[in-house]
Amino acid sequence: MAVTTELIKELREKTGVGIMDCKAALNETDGNIDKAVEYLRKKGIATAKKRGGRTTSEGQVQSYIHAGGKIGVLVEVNCETDFSAKTEDFTRFVKDLAMQIAATSPISIDRETVPAHILEKEKEIYATQARESGKPEKIIDKIVEGKLRKFYSESCLLEQPFVKNPDITVNDLLNELMAKTGENIVIRRFVRYQLGEPDA
Repeated sequence: MAVTTELIKELREKTGVGIMDCKAALNETDGNIDKAVEYLRKKGIATAKKRGGRTTSEGQVQSYIHAGGKIGVLVEVNCETDFSAKTEDFTRFVKDLAMQIAATSPISIDRETVPAHILEKEKEIYATQARESGKPEKIIDKIVEGKLRKFYSESCLLEQPFVKNPDITVNDLLNELMAKTGENIVIRRFVRYQLGEPDA
């Protein structure tokens, strides 16, 4: 199928990717828009992952206040350039993150940063539950592993389903933005306050 200017324009509007990349993606996928979108996402994410080591000293801090002032969130997200930090896409991403944190109360950004004492306590609880329900000792580790996966998907920000679209995770959303901007983007830190909650 011939790659027309209209097809390139349509793909560009859908993805925000440059003309030459859109043309290459359409050539690669015989003019199939959906396949071209998928192709660009994979290519962009792969490229973004290679950028993992690049310095991120620009970015934004956004806040979100919810439930009549009873829950408040501050989140910092960093990127490589001031240009990307000022884009509408970047601002929306950081605001969406703040809202996500308010709604889901994650413990950490990713599984590597879950405090060790919390992880140990969870493992202990799952193992005890499995033993008390009469499960054989040899499968307890497997059960604990399965329950930990669910724990991570609920407690680690990057692994949570995105509140505005539960079909994707926050990590998918982050990868999409990295693919679009061509920059390394890092969720640096967040804090969530809930009225009357004791300090952690």
